Amino acid sequence: MYITASTSASSLLRASRARLSSSLSSSITRASALASPPPKVSPSSFANTTQHRSLSFSAAVRSLRCSVPRWSHGVDWRSPVSLRSQIRAVAPVIERFQRKIATMAPENPFKGIFTSLPKPGGGEFGKFYSLPALNDPRIDKLPYSVRILLESAIRNCDNFQVTKEDVEKIIDWENSSPKQVEIPFKPARVLLQDFTGVPAVVDLASMRDAMSNLGGDSNKINPLVPVDLVIDHSVQVDVARSENAVQANMELEFQRNKERFAFLKWGSNAFHNMLVVPPGSGIVHQVNLEYLGRVVFNTDGTLYPDSVVGTDSHTTMIDGLGVAGWGVGGIEAEAAMLGQPMSMVLPGVVGFKLSGKLRNGVTATDLVLTVTQMLRKHGVVGKFVEFYGDGMGELSLADRATIANMSPEYGATMGFFPVDHVTLQYLKLTGRSDETVAMIEAYLRANKMFVDYNEPQQERVYSSYLQLNLADVEPCISGPKRPHDRVPLREMKTDWHSCLDNQVGFKGFAVPKEAQDKVAKFSFHGQPAELKHGSVVIAAITSCTNTSNPSVMLGAGLVAKKACELGLQVKPWIKTSLAPGSGVVTKYLLQSGLQKYLNQQGFHIVGYGCTTCIGNSGELDESVASAISENDIIAAAVLSGNRNFEGRVHALTRANYLASPPLVVAYALAGTVDIDFDKEPIGTGKDGRNIYFKDIWPTTEEIAEVVQSSVLPDMFKSTYEAITKGNPMWNQLTVSAKISYSWDPSSTYIHEPPYFKNITLNPPGAHGVKDAYCLLNFGDSITTDHISPAGSIHKDSPAAKYLLERGVDRKDFNSYGSRRGNDEVMARGTFANIRLVNKLLNGEVGPQTVHIPTGEKLYVFDAATRYKTAGHDTIILAGAEYGSGSSRDWAAKGPMLLGVKAVIAKSFERIHRSNLVGMGIIPLCFKAGQDADTLGLTGHERYTVDLPNNISDIKPGQDVTVTTDNGKSFTCTARFDTEVELAYFNHGGILPYVIRNLMTQ
Repeated sequence: MYITASTSASSLLRASRARLSSSLSSSITRASALASPPPKVSPSSFANTTQHRSLSFSAAVRSLRCSVPRWSHGVDWRSPVSLRSQIRAVAPVIERFQRKIATMAPENPFKGIFTSLPKPGGGEFGKFYSLPALNDPRIDKLPYSVRILLESAIRNCDNFQVTKEDVEKIIDWENSSPKQVEIPFKPARVLLQDFTGVPAVVDLASMRDAMSNLGGDSNKINPLVPVDLVIDHSVQVDVARSENAVQANMELEFQRNKERFAFLKWGSNAFHNMLVVPPGSGIVHQVNLEYLGRVVFNTDGTLYPDSVVGTDSHTTMIDGLGVAGWGVGGIEAEAAMLGQPMSMVLPGVVGFKLSGKLRNGVTATDLVLTVTQMLRKHGVVGKFVEFYGDGMGELSLADRATIANMSPEYGATMGFFPVDHVTLQYLKLTGRSDETVAMIEAYLRANKMFVDYNEPQQERVYSSYLQLNLADVEPCISGPKRPHDRVPLREMKTDWHSCLDNQVGFKGFAVPKEAQDKVAKFSFHGQPAELKHGSVVIAAITSCTNTSNPSVMLGAGLVAKKACELGLQVKPWIKTSLAPGSGVVTKYLLQSGLQKYLNQQGFHIVGYGCTTCIGNSGELDESVASAISENDIIAAAVLSGNRNFEGRVHALTRANYLASPPLVVAYALAGTVDIDFDKEPIGTGKDGRNIYFKDIWPTTEEIAEVVQSSVLPDMFKSTYEAITKGNPMWNQLTVSAKISYSWDPSSTYIHEPPYFKNITLNPPGAHGVKDAYCLLNFGDSITTDHISPAGSIHKDSPAAKYLLERGVDRKDFNSYGSRRGNDEVMARGTFANIRLVNKLLNGEVGPQTVHIPTGEKLYVFDAATRYKTAGHDTIILAGAEYGSGSSRDWAAKGPMLLGVKAVIAKSFERIHRSNLVGMGIIPLCFKAGQDADTLGLTGHERYTVDLPNNISDIKPGQDVTVTTDNGKSFTCTARFDTEVELAYFNHGGILPYVIRNLMTQ
C-alpha cells in the first residue's frame, strides 16, 4: 500500500510507487536510528571512510555536535585527541542502536555472494558483493558503467527498496535497456557547489519547519549519505592584472556573500554528514577529482564502488577517474540526501573506441571539442558513453577528465572511463596512500571492474558504437554561441566572416557588409586604443574543464614564456585572468617558473573558483564597455571553459569561443579572433620582425618535460592538508548553534521559500490545465541560462526594483547565482536574460513578453504576476533542447513560482525535464515532426491539457490531448518517464512527497 496519511490515496498508485514510497519511510526510519560511526579524519583517507548516519534524535549527540567548532562532517579537525574522546562518548549509544537495527534489517537475498577480499600479506581489505560469484555469463558482456549500477542494486537489495527483479533487469541490460525499464539507484554520496548548495540547504531548513508545523519530528530532516559542498561559484573577477588580485577578489567575495557563507556554515553544523569546503579552495569538480573522489568506499568493512550525484551538470568530470557520477537537479539531490533511492531509466551505453595518439601540438581541449561534436551528432541524450580501445593508454587521467567533464555539452548522462593502470598512477600522484590504491585495485579486479590492457579483452556489448583515431584530431575552438559548434583553427578566419554575414542565429550576427570593417577608436587610461568586430576583450584561463589538466595549463605558461622572449605583449585593454581549480595548479606553475611569464602577459591568478566560465567575469573597463556599446561592436571573449551560450560570459561579448588555455593566451596576444594563424602574424617582435603562431606554440615533448618535472605528489598532499583548516575570513564567521534556522524576513539573500506554506497531510493529486495563457513562446535551444540567469542583475529588471526597494545599492546587487537562497529575487529573475528571444515579441530580443488579455508588453515576472492575480494558469511553448545547459533547479522552481503549469516542447534536456516534474510542472512533448509552428500555434491561444485527475489513470509516457480556444487539437507525450515521477506529480513535487512520507513514521 502507498503510505500517506490519506486512507484513500492507496488506491491511486501502482505497486511500484507503493514500494518507493514505503522504502523512503523505511530507509529513513532505519538510518535515523543509527549513530554516526567514527568519522573520517580527512577525505584523503577515503578508503576507510565510514558512511555517516543520522542520530538527530539523540540529545547527547546533539549536545556534542553543538560543542564542536567545525565546518566539516562532524569532525573537529584541529584536535584528533578530542575526536577520539568524542567517539568514545557516543560508542555505547552507537552499539545499542546497531544491535537494535541488526535485528530489524531485512535480509539481502544475495548474501551468499558476500565474500572476503584478502590482503596479499594476510588479513582482509574487507568484504564485498562478488559479481563473478553469480556465475552469469551476461555480466561479462556488460559495459563497466552498467556493472556499477548492478553492484549497487545487489548490495542494496532487500526486496523492498530494491528487488531481485531490479537486479535481473540490470543483468539483462542488453535486452532490457531498449525497453526503457526503470531501476532504482542509490549513489554513495552527493556533491554540491554553493550556487546550487544554498537553495538545497534553504529547502532542508524549510522542510524542518514544515515537519514541525505538521506535528512531526524536524530532526528527521538530515542527510543520510555523505554530502560535500564546495564554495566555488561566488568569486568574481573584479580585480585582474594584479599581484594582489586573489586577496582583493576574496575580500570582495566575502563582503558580498557573508550572509550566504554564514548560512552554509550554519548548515554544516546543523546537519549531519555535510562537509563544506570554504571559499578560495578550488573548483568543486577539480577538488572532487583530486581529493574527494574515493573510487572505492570502505564502509564498516564493506567495499563498494564510489558513485556520486551532484547539483552541477559537470559532476561528470569524476567519470574520468572511473567513478560513476552525473548531474541531477537540486531537487533530486535533496531527495537522495534524505535516503530516497533515485529512480532512473536503465540507460543505453554508447561504446566509443579510441585508437592512435594525438599529433604534436594538439591538446586535450582540441580532443574534447572534437568528441563533443561527434557525440552531439550521434545523439547520446539520456545515455552513458563508455570509452575503450588502445588509444586509452595515450590519454592521461587529466585528459580523460577533460572529456568526461563536457558530457553535458555532448548530451550524455556520463562519459565514463573505467579504472585502469593510468587511474592508479593518478591516485598515487594526487596523494592517495599506497595501501588505499592497493585496496582499490584488488577490489576492482576481484569484481571485474578493472581494465588491464596487458590482458586479452573480453568483448563487451554496447547499444551503439563510435570510433576516433586520435591522430585525426586537429587544433580547434568552438563558438561563437554554442560548445558543440567546433571550428578547426585553420578555418577560423573564414568562419568568423561567415558569422558576420549570416542572419542572426547560433552562427550569425547579420552585420552589414559596409559595417564589417568599422573601427572604434577610444582612449584607454590615456593610451590610444581601438576595437573592431572580433576584437578580444576577455581572455580567461578558467573552468575545471581545463585547469585540472597540467599539460594545457603548463602549455599556456610556455606560450606566455615564448611570447615574452620574442617581445610580444597582450594589449592592456584586454581583460586577462587565470583562475585555477585548485591550489595545486599554483604550486606547479611556480615550480616550473612559468607563472612569472603569465603575469607579464596579464594572466595573474585572480582566485580559485569558476569565475568567467559561469559569467563571473566582472566588469569591463568603462572605456572598453563604452566603445563596444556606442559602436555596436561584436566583441569577443576567448575562454578555456565549457559553456559559451549567449549572454553567459559577459553581456557585452556577443562572440564567445571555447579554447585550450594555450590558445587563450595566443588569441589574447593576437587581440582578435579575425586571424588566420597559419598565414598572418600574431604581432611584431622586439626586433621588428613578424611573429607567427608557430613561433610561440610549444611541442608536445616540451610540455611533457615540464609536466614531468613540475607536477609532484607532495603538492597535492600539502594543498589538501591545508584545505581542512579553512581560511581566516571563513573561520571568523560566527553562526547559531540551533538546528532550526532563524529566518530574517528582511534578508535579500536567504528567504524562507513558500513551497510548504500550506502543506497538508493529504497530497493534492494529479491535475490537468484548463484555459491557460501562453506566457512565452520559444524556439530551439532555450538554455537554463535563458530561464534562470546566473550573471549580473540588470539595473532596470524586476529583481533590481525589488532590491532597490529594500535599500540595496546597485553596487551591492551581486549576481543572480549568489541570491539563489531568496525566492523573491529568483522568481523575478526567471526569464530575465537580456538575450531572450520570445516569439510573442515578433523578433524583439529581451526579458519581456506580451500579456495576452491586454496586449501590453511587460517584464515576464510582471506579466506572470498579472495572470496569477487574475487566477489564470500559464503554459510555455518551446522548441528542441529546452532546458539545456547547467543543471539549475531554479530553472524549474522559478517557472513554478510564476504560475507555469506545463511546458510543451519538441524535446527536453534530461535534468531539466526531471526538475520540472520535481516542482509539479507537466512536461509535454510534441509528436515527431510537429511543433508550435507546424501546428499553427501563435501563443495567443488559451490551452487546455486533458490529463486525468486520478493518478492511477496516468502511465509514464502516455499520450494526452491539448486543445485551444480557437478549435485546434493535438496530441502530446506526457514526459513523466517513471512511476516515481508520477508519485511526485501526485504530491505536487518531490519535496512535499518526502515530507508526507516522513510524517507516516
